[in-house]
Amino acid sequence: MKPLADKVLVLGIDAMDPRLTAKLMAEGKLPNLKKFLERGAAQKDFELIGGQPTVTPPMWTTLATGANPSTHGITAYYAKGELDEAVYNFDSGRCRAEPLWNVSAEAGKKTLVWHWPGSSWPPTSESPNLHVVDGTQPSGPNVGIAEVEGEKLVIASDKTPEVIYRRKGATNSQLPCFQTGMELEEDVESLYDRVHSEIIKTIYIKPEEIRLNFTELPMDAIYSPIAPAKGWAAAPPDGAKEFTLMYSNGLIRRPCQILKNAQGVYDTVLIFKNKKEEKPIATLAKNVYTKDIIDEAMKGEERIMVNRNMRVLDLTEDASTLRLWISAAMDFSNDALWHPKSLYQEVTGNVGYPQPASVAGGFDERFIADCSRASWESSLEWNAASIKHLIKKNNYDVVFSHFHAVDHQGHLMVAFMKKGGKDMSPEKLQRLFDEVYFQADRYVGKFLPLLDEGWTIVIVSDHGQVCPEHDVSTLGGGLTAVNAIDMVTWGYTTLLKDENGEPLHAVDWSKTQAVCNRSTDIYINLKGRDPHGIVDPQDKFELEERIITDLYSMKDPETGHRLCHLALRNRDAVLLGMGGPESGDIIYFVAEGYNRDHADCLSTIDGTCHTSCRSIFFAAGKGIKQGLLTDRVIRHVDVTPTTAVLAGLRMPAQCEGAPVYQILENSEL
Repeated sequence: MKPLADKVLVLGIDAMDPRLTAKLMAEGKLPNLKKFLERGAAQKDFELIGGQPTVTPPMWTTLATGANPSTHGITAYYAKGELDEAVYNFDSGRCRAEPLWNVSAEAGKKTLVWHWPGSSWPPTSESPNLHVVDGTQPSGPNVGIAEVEGEKLVIASDKTPEVIYRRKGATNSQLPCFQTGMELEEDVESLYDRVHSEIIKTIYIKPEEIRLNFTELPMDAIYSPIAPAKGWAAAPPDGAKEFTLMYSNGLIRRPCQILKNAQGVYDTVLIFKNKKEEKPIATLAKNVYTKDIIDEAMKGEERIMVNRNMRVLDLTEDASTLRLWISAAMDFSNDALWHPKSLYQEVTGNVGYPQPASVAGGFDERFIADCSRASWESSLEWNAASIKHLIKKNNYDVVFSHFHAVDHQGHLMVAFMKKGGKDMSPEKLQRLFDEVYFQADRYVGKFLPLLDEGWTIVIVSDHGQVCPEHDVSTLGGGLTAVNAIDMVTWGYTTLLKDENGEPLHAVDWSKTQAVCNRSTDIYINLKGRDPHGIVDPQDKFELEERIITDLYSMKDPETGHRLCHLALRNRDAVLLGMGGPESGDIIYFVAEGYNRDHADCLSTIDGTCHTSCRSIFFAAGKGIKQGLLTDRVIRHVDVTPTTAVLAGLRMPAQCEGAPVYQILENSEL
């Protein structure tokens, strides 16, 4: 087939919502997307109707293969293990469908797959034309393997008596007694860390744990005294003060100086390896985001060199108090997820080091804007510069890329934009989330010049994120392998109990008929199929009927509305591109208005505050009609065949979609 385009770039922006995009574009706040649309085409509402479930690995796999989850086999965020476990689902070895990048590479086109979190790693083609960077988790290149320690907050005061390193999850009894203006929450690591383990066991969670705790501050805290600087080999400037920061659970200490400017106001922090050194490791100006600070960290028992980013959030003029944020540490020697490995040296040598992700939020505007969003701004610059550098260096014909900024930051705030939280008003949260979209627009702007260099660009997302109208339903329980609370209440799942009769976070399989695993998949504990099966196969249909009836019977006591949007048996779920051996015996979706952001709902639903769970689709460049808005319903499975036609490639073997020929120029279709 003759290609319609010379070169094709698929620009994936995770979680970008067409509904909010349309609102902000109409307000003139997304100038780069507006320019892009003027030069290209989209569905009239900018929508891409996603597949199910509305979560990262299956949807990015569908966008790469043109196949539904029931066909490609990546059916949730976690892959199905036994009934009491689930496995992180970012392994290309589990995908049963051919990705388009294999087709393009084997057709002789130089192809780059840049951090595509859906069946891209490890590479599944031996073609030398295929280059692949990471894809083993959503956040960013190297984040899954190179982060050796998490974020930290240094809280220093002249009233603090001694240096204390407090790990996340420590109790407040371990804290010195003074006001910091930002106390950290207790037990912030448990659910977050369980979700990001490679394999997790099925657990029962409390109602207050129903949403991933991205709103807390999952970071260690270092409390340090501030005192006049003394004991330094080189005399500090007049009036200098000092404090201590620590890394790696307190095993690495760094003395710091606080200096005042010509006006006598303290506004600069110097970090030293020790008091004998004359040259600082880093110089930090107040409230300036400083990236790629090179220092040590512990990896097991070994000291390694890492890059970190930092920001002095608060520093009083008299240096009596200070707050310093420290990003996660990245082992910049790790090139394990780069194929070929020469790509890593090319990027780090010419662009810089991979950037850590940040989950700083906690309903604190400073953390959300100055730490989390600033981290993603740094990632934005690095990702765009890296992709464009490799395009120029290696002369790629086809590029598949992914950027996670919207999704990651959205988890900090989108579910709370209607009601607000702590000291954050709904209006402030909505403004902060709008600014995430302004950031995504800046990312798109980085690639606009490629349209003038002969590139055709397709912009897509995997899902949107919804702000719920009502309190989040207890149905499901999150992305991970958890038992729905209601399955216990209804008696289908039975928990083991301790010596006092209190339920444990463990399932009694000898009495459990069914379990909710992987968010909204319900599995029957079937004899002859499952290791601890107790349900006779001839009773399976009747049990499924009872469970589905119970799902539909759930109502919100305040509104009287149902909480279950749709429930299907496995064999019926094929209607939605789901089902198959990896999926539950029952698959259900939470009703609109009661959702946990995404993953538990149909891809067509709306939320409040102009949010939806739909995906976005734009295309511009050679082979694409200009200024066109089509009535055509465009689906996830249509992205691969459309890209294939643009690049002049055959369809992948399991592709189930069709080209969006309505937007194509000079097509023979």
